[in-house]
Amino acid sequence: MKKLLGLLLVITMAWPTAAKADVLKNVDLKGEIQTIASDARHDDLGVFGSGTNYRVLAGLSAELVEDVTANVLFQYNNVWNGSAAGENLQHYWDNVKLAEANVVLSNLFDCFEATVGRQFYGDEDSAVMYFGPNHYVFKMNAAPSLDAAKLTYSDDFKAVTVLAGKTKALSDDNNIYGADVKLNLTDAWKLQVYGYDIKASESVRVKYDQKHHGFYGAKVAFAPEAFTVSAEYARGFEGHRLVKEGHDTPYMVKADASLNVEAFTPRAAFYYAKGIVSEYGNYYPGLVVGHLLSGNNVALPTYSNDGLRLFNVGVDYMWNKFVFSLDGFSFQDRTAQDTSTWEADLVAKYNHNEYVQLFAGLGYAKYSTPLQEAQGAKDNTVGQLGMLIKF
Repeated sequence: MKKLLGLLLVITMAWPTAAKADVLKNVDLKGEIQTIASDARHDDLGVFGSGTNYRVLAGLSAELVEDVTANVLFQYNNVWNGSAAGENLQHYWDNVKLAEANVVLSNLFDCFEATVGRQFYGDEDSAVMYFGPNHYVFKMNAAPSLDAAKLTYSDDFKAVTVLAGKTKALSDDNNIYGADVKLNLTDAWKLQVYGYDIKASESVRVKYDQKHHGFYGAKVAFAPEAFTVSAEYARGFEGHRLVKEGHDTPYMVKADASLNVEAFTPRAAFYYAKGIVSEYGNYYPGLVVGHLLSGNNVALPTYSNDGLRLFNVGVDYMWNKFVFSLDGFSFQDRTAQDTSTWEADLVAKYNHNEYVQLFAGLGYAKYSTPLQEAQGAKDNTVGQLGMLIKF
């Protein structure tokens, strides 16, 4: 704590000189505050949790010199707990984590952008790869990030990214290497191809008898003005050799479609997975069962991680500052040996302005036999209230 206060003092004293010399330019405050209150009708196993969670992300982005930007972002997340009232500042500093700390070099060799340091990575709606803060999920743990070096080359037609760094998996530090290629084939057609190898640490190699594990896949989207359709396919691998597949290789298929009809947006989705392709997904379908899936490539432990088939139909309706969403879900084991779990969700979002949003949701699930046995209930209801502020 003393070192931190000393650093802040030095920065404060040096600020006038730095500003005068134009060392720091275009300093911007960035971050977000998310608060979610949730309650579940049945939660004997503590899967859903009841109460209020919140997460604060706050930091600075500053242009150090031309084409060099530094980013620092801290995060604090906890539950509302009256017993912590009156604690000293050290009590809260102990729970502050460093979410981002990186330097971005633009126009490197006149064509590249390099990001070096702790950073977020991926698309938030991805079922296989995302490091960063999630939203509208009650169990919002500390936003994960990568300590990595990322190099990107992009123009109007393509964006090619290569990545090398460190991540956390199975409580051990692992090396991650990957590449992601996004192509704008036409104004409507988009193609993405990716592949990631997680090279396990020595302790994981001995425990699980593997040196590599990862996944690769492709996603294609067609989005004219009237509608959008997309399909994604990914496969996993693991072993002592890179991209070595066994006899029981996990894979997934995900398809989405939506129709733009003035204020209405009808939607549909299909998901099919054999095993767990990736541990780094962020796909939470449904207020109830979505929390059981935990975003990680969508495989229910109650189905012995063998896989899952999912159907979803829904519609969004925009009215003034409101967005209402009604969804129906069917969850079933991959081989359809058990009856389906059915879920219906109603979510309302109110956009107070471009930075502040209030939201509320109610979800009801009728459990299938495996989930009945696991959760100790035939059905369940989950309600949520929340607020999201971005700055």
